[in-house]
Amino acid sequence: MQNPGSSTITTPTLELMKRRNFIHLSALGAGTSLFAAGSAFGATKSDTIESSLDRLSSRVADVVPISVAERKARVAKAQDLMAKNGFAAVVLDSGTTMNYFTGMGWGQSERPMVAVISAKGEVSYICPKFEQDRMEEMLATGTKLGDKIYPWEEDESPYEQVKKAIVDSGFQSGKIGMEERVRFFIADGVRKASPSFEVVSADPVTIPCRIIKSSAEIALMQRATDITIEAITLGFAALKEGESPSLFSAAVAQAHQKMGGRHAFALANVGEASAFPHGSSQPQKLKKGDVVLVDCGCTVQGYNSDISRTIVFGAEPTARQLEIWNLEKEAQAAGFKAAQIGAPLEAVDAAARKVILDAGFGPDYKLPGLPHRTGHGIGMDGHEWGNAVRGNKQILEPGMCFSIEPTISIVGEFGVRHEDCVYMTESGPVWFSQPSPSISQPFVL
Repeated sequence: MQNPGSSTITTPTLELMKRRNFIHLSALGAGTSLFAAGSAFGATKSDTIESSLDRLSSRVADVVPISVAERKARVAKAQDLMAKNGFAAVVLDSGTTMNYFTGMGWGQSERPMVAVISAKGEVSYICPKFEQDRMEEMLATGTKLGDKIYPWEEDESPYEQVKKAIVDSGFQSGKIGMEERVRFFIADGVRKASPSFEVVSADPVTIPCRIIKSSAEIALMQRATDITIEAITLGFAALKEGESPSLFSAAVAQAHQKMGGRHAFALANVGEASAFPHGSSQPQKLKKGDVVLVDCGCTVQGYNSDISRTIVFGAEPTARQLEIWNLEKEAQAAGFKAAQIGAPLEAVDAAARKVILDAGFGPDYKLPGLPHRTGHGIGMDGHEWGNAVRGNKQILEPGMCFSIEPTISIVGEFGVRHEDCVYMTESGPVWFSQPSPSISQPFVL
């Protein structure tokens, strides 16, 4: 039975990741008509790129934010899980999970501002007294959950206020769950102030909520993905021989922003540096025939995209480059095929890794080969629960979202990664972005 504000994930319903601390470059980006002929990426003149940037417009005017009704359904699900697991309450520090449940965005500081979700009753907040007016102003917008505030003065204990909020909801004992990103000093302060309660991890409550995405969440991730596809396309057109790949990063950053996405990251590495999955610290200059590996993402209404592509710049690929590119494509396809409802997430990694190992790479994580897991969960955080990795017995369910990206890294030569994310439906996985058709065509046109 579905909670109000959520829906079963099916393909017809969905027609329509700060993952890394990359520098946010300011430049601007993208239209899908900018691919150069063949594999001669970067042949477009800079004035054409600038005019294409000027023609970009918002892609988010019609997006539908997460509703208050859906947030209430999330809290109801959390409360049901709390009851089943013997929790009196869950404490959320400022950050993604607080936003997920309540819609409240609040910066972290040394002064605790936390939300408390009791196993029964409404969401409450503990905040510094001098911030109470600002919090009341934010709650008055009607877009956030909770209306009870427990303020604390500078010489008072915020942890006593956390305990009071829980006791006021009808509990004298039980488990107080700490969401995994609650800072230690807060968890420790609550523990010391609440000796009749047991302070534990809130994972049994928060992870089952966030790992399953609703159709509304998936629609936002799809829009973020669509924007990143356009941005990467422009970024490739911005590449220039003899220049730094930062030209790509700058173009993607500006394209994301111009189209209404919030830029998250845009990594570009060329030649031997492409063998490092998250890039090299050494200066790079682009030359014809270089492998270029890019990894980019943005957010729409707080929901992430994450796409990687690998091309050859300014020349036809060598036989070796084409061989590895096609092997990577085969591995990604194997991972997708293994992603079936009822299968464990580790099966995705096993299937993709087997293709690469059978070609003579590895074994395991050894190089040359696949040095990391095949995929990561994605949603409001660029990396979250739902990793496609050996040992993860989590069973795939409708609504789970994760990447499939089995890098092939050959240090001293180059690396290839195809990264696309999927969402699970009752009939299996669906791509957010279609895999790259060929080494000269990064996206399905």
